[in-house]
Amino acid sequence: MKKTAIIFPGQGSQFIGMGQEFVNRDQDASVLMDLAETISAFPLRKLCFEGPLEDLTRVLYLQPALTVINLICWQQLLKLLPGFKPAFFAGHSLGEYSALHGAGVLTLEDTLALVTKRGELMEREGAAHPGGMRAVVGLAINDVEALLERFTGPGVAVVANHNTASQIVLSGDAPGLEAIGQLCAAQGAKVIPLKVSVANHSPLVAGAVEDFAAYMNSIEFQHPQVPVLFNVTGDYEQNPSAMRNIMARQIASRVRWLSIIERMVAEGVEVVVELGPKNVLTGMMKKILPKDTPITCLQADSPEGLHKVAEVLAG
Repeated sequence: MKKTAIIFPGQGSQFIGMGQEFVNRDQDASVLMDLAETISAFPLRKLCFEGPLEDLTRVLYLQPALTVINLICWQQLLKLLPGFKPAFFAGHSLGEYSALHGAGVLTLEDTLALVTKRGELMEREGAAHPGGMRAVVGLAINDVEALLERFTGPGVAVVANHNTASQIVLSGDAPGLEAIGQLCAAQGAKVIPLKVSVANHSPLVAGAVEDFAAYMNSIEFQHPQVPVLFNVTGDYEQNPSAMRNIMARQIASRVRWLSIIERMVAEGVEVVVELGPKNVLTGMMKKILPKDTPITCLQADSPEGLHKVAEVLAG
């Protein structure tokens, strides 16, 4: 079997109806949705299948909702390919928790409990320190960082995600994002507001880090059975205590997605499969990889898509 990476999406990939085919068709998927509803105490079925999108996008609900769909996709792939073991796992921001479960670091129950608590704390911080996020397309990271270094306010703006060589996501409050957005646009960039309700990966949510770290002390982290590339470092980690620290910091730290993908490529990945709603990460892959790349990029969030992925992986 080809050297494969499994990657999971995060906030922003949600859509009404996500996961519905799996849950309607498969008893195991339905049981997993039941578990997520029990642990989160939220009506995730209704939110995922019926919305409204405004509620689904609330960080409080979105984190367990999106995570359970990622986990169902992974569950269903393993049903098609029993014993399948990828070479790497990674997840973008929230998606990192799905990766940790896939790698054997976290149980299903603990994964769902962690993202529920994370959503609760980030919603709290978002209410106390309102903000948002904007994608900047067309500028390199050095250009954006130079603008931020010269920025004296008013407002807060930082790099939240380094997604591709020319796609940077900013996070901050309205004055900061507006000011930096105008500066980026003046240099020729396209600036796009994102459908998120909180200034993720910024100082505005840093108040959640200490409380989340304390909560994680009650969660058992195992050594990864498959290497996981972490958002905060762009590198591997084996030590459970260090992983807890990384995952607490991740809330307010930069997502080094480009570094993660470049590391996979350098280590010879042949197939990259995005499991979860939409194909945001697959779209990024196409911008990161050269046009003549031999690497195959796949995505699945439906039974039909998953069967195609299984066929490719099975050779």
